[in-house]
Amino acid sequence: MTTESFARDIRRRTVKMVSSAGTSHIGGCLSMADVVAVLYGGGIVRHRPTDPQWEARDRVILSKGHCCASLYAALALRGYFPPQELDTFAQNGSRLMAHASASVPGVEMSTGSLGHGLPVATGRALAARRRGGDQRVFVILSDGELDEGSNWEAILFAGHHHLSNLVAVVDCNGLQSLGRTEEVLSLEPLIDKFVAFRWGVREVDGHDHDALARSLGTLPWEPGRPSCLLARTTKGKGIDYMEDSLAWHYRSPNAELTARAIEQLGEP
Repeated sequence: MTTESFARDIRRRTVKMVSSAGTSHIGGCLSMADVVAVLYGGGIVRHRPTDPQWEARDRVILSKGHCCASLYAALALRGYFPPQELDTFAQNGSRLMAHASASVPGVEMSTGSLGHGLPVATGRALAARRRGGDQRVFVILSDGELDEGSNWEAILFAGHHHLSNLVAVVDCNGLQSLGRTEEVLSLEPLIDKFVAFRWGVREVDGHDHDALARSLGTLPWEPGRPSCLLARTTKGKGIDYMEDSLAWHYRSPNAELTARAIEQLGEP
């Protein structure tokens, strides 16, 4: 399976999950689907679906935990748990909660309150190095999440401690809950900010699988520095009526719109 087909399957599953549960955040789930597909389907992350607690695994933390549906879909498709369980997403009694839950095999940390994932990832990267391990820690953030000051404390800390085993991937879709990031709280020049905090930085089209694989396959980019990949993406990617639309931060597609989305994505 190519990472492109893996991403389409993640999107199909995610649309069905969110629609069935009547939950939100589909736009952000779709914008990060290609990043997740390349991490888990492109041989980037070292992991064992049959042994989720394998000590030598790389750690992946989804800091934008409200978009966990895409991560759950990827984990199920890679064999962490039966894909049929995705049908229980956000239902009473399900372990597949509407925000990322560490009770799910393959999920390293319960997240949802923004600004927590990167600080924890930084601590885990430092702990791995002090134990003499070669595990890497990947953390997926949203651009709007960078409004949280706790991230910048972690960014400063990681650069100071030369955590070259730490990788931040920022899903830069340009939209957050109340508007465009540039209007709510401008982040630019974002590259310069990370460089000033002693990170290695690259910027790519977050839907270009070759570009993602080239960047993520050559880590770290600068010796002794943590790495930050700014993945420029489109919210709602793959669904024409959702793309770059703030409305799909909170809306859930009804049956008619779900059918339209699946038609655009194509059945497996």
